[in-house]
Amino acid sequence: MSRRRSSGGPLDGLPAPGLVLLAIASTQLGASFARGLFDDLGPAGTVFLRVAFAALVLGCISRPVLRGHSAEGLRTVVMFGVALAAMNLSFYEAIDRIPLGVAVALEFVGPLGVAVAGSRTRLDALWVLMAALGILLLASRETGGFAAAGVALALLAGACWAAYILLSVRAGRDFPGATGLALAMAFGAVLLVPVGVAGAGTALLRPGLIAAGAGVAVLSSALPYTLELEALRRIPARVFGILLSLEPAFAAVAGWVVLGQDLSAIDVLAIALVGGASAGASLTAAARAPVA
Repeated sequence: MSRRRSSGGPLDGLPAPGLVLLAIASTQLGASFARGLFDDLGPAGTVFLRVAFAALVLGCISRPVLRGHSAEGLRTVVMFGVALAAMNLSFYEAIDRIPLGVAVALEFVGPLGVAVAGSRTRLDALWVLMAALGILLLASRETGGFAAAGVALALLAGACWAAYILLSVRAGRDFPGATGLALAMAFGAVLLVPVGVAGAGTALLRPGLIAAGAGVAVLSSALPYTLELEALRRIPARVFGILLSLEPAFAAVAGWVVLGQDLSAIDVLAIALVGGASAGASLTAAARAPVA
């Protein structure tokens, strides 16, 4: 059976793999620009603006309502919002301490763990070993207490990403379209208010910084979500997962071009190991999936 084609949209002329690569590039450019706001807003203030504006955009698009949903569905939204807020906050705190490419590679333990969870195949064991080697290489390169905290925060972001993936599946079953994500994003924004205000203070009232935060939200959330949703209508999930494994490499390039963060040959090798493990896990996870 052929996959459903989109009709009449402005993205129809772009190939689906190109949409995924554009989404990845947008996400990592957004993270690079967000890192540039830390001097004024701090990681917490920056992530608060990002999530708040992303919630506003998603809310305008999906117009979610709380009425009419089960208590279980609302609990899912609450947990989804907690995972989303914790994932973004820990990631931004991580890239305040370690290079962007390193942080993204470490964060990929989350989706990799979801992909191989419960598997006992030798191939999946190989992907885990590859990723573990990459993570050990990256962690050993980041010396000192400040950098070590960055490594720990990036791994925490990965754990939160795993929870985010699992909860997004549950939210997709309980809520139509992007409604569950919009509600979770709004709840996550509320959770981030105290840390955002504490981290940025009155800088949150500066129009230029507010506009910059809105731009980060568009680049890191609204645009990638739109591109990925369109791509998933046209390509199998396994192809999407393999393409997504390029994200650590894109992050390394964005960190180098935008932030001037150099990486050693060992760092590049470690990032390649994590990306390769993620791609391999996507392939074997797709092979294990039952045929509908």
